[in-house]
Amino acid sequence: MVKLDYNVLSIATSARNPVGDWELDLRGLRIPRIENLAITRDQHDSIDLTDNDIRRLENLPCFIRLKHLHLSNNRITRIEPGLAKQLPNLTSLVLSNNQISDLGDLDALIGCKKLEFLSLLENPVMSKKHYRLYIIHKLPSIRVLDFRHVSDKERKESASTFAGTKGAALASSLSDQKTSANTFEPGEAPKRGARPYQGPTPEEADRIRAAINATTNLDEIERLSRALATGHVPSNLKDPVPDSGKVARDGDGNAVEMDED
Repeated sequence: MVKLDYNVLSIATSARNPVGDWELDLRGLRIPRIENLAITRDQHDSIDLTDNDIRRLENLPCFIRLKHLHLSNNRITRIEPGLAKQLPNLTSLVLSNNQISDLGDLDALIGCKKLEFLSLLENPVMSKKHYRLYIIHKLPSIRVLDFRHVSDKERKESASTFAGTKGAALASSLSDQKTSANTFEPGEAPKRGARPYQGPTPEEADRIRAAINATTNLDEIERLSRALATGHVPSNLKDPVPDSGKVARDGDGNAVEMDED
């Protein structure tokens, strides 16, 4: 484990990322907790804490400048209430492949009025009933959830689902539901079901970068940059998968197309 202290922060890479934001790179250091970030003096638009061992999203100083927070592939189960006060301009939050289990855990994001991009891919909470509708209801500023645009149809369905007394009671019951705790303590093996982070292959990363360079659409640039950072590659940029029904191999192992019957 690496403590996030002055020594680590003083040598961490700080540079502009593909979308031009000033980003602090703290990836893959096995950091167990967020601490001492005030040392950086709010000089970054983005902080990348992907591939660490963080259990809680907490201890963040008041950062006015920070807009993007990357926390994929950690072990986060809890978000500290009051995040909106600490990060009032937070625009995107990537929490893919963590261990957030309950819809009520996401209530800590209420008040993040500028939050537009949220990813909770590969978190247990995704299996909860009314998952997307609940988030849209609680966080109306969200435009992209799990790399899918929030549609007008979803907004109308969310408004209808949680309208009136019955809707308020439903929202309250969803918020109060708790999954049986299966706590993770330092030194333990990862929980069963936790899947390792799989970034893009070198070829996929090259295709994503080429797509970034080829477009002038800012939303598309941001979407592709998030894909590059989180490893969730758009389907049109993934490595091709051979059709096992139409591809055979010759004696040298080379692929040979087969005619259809």
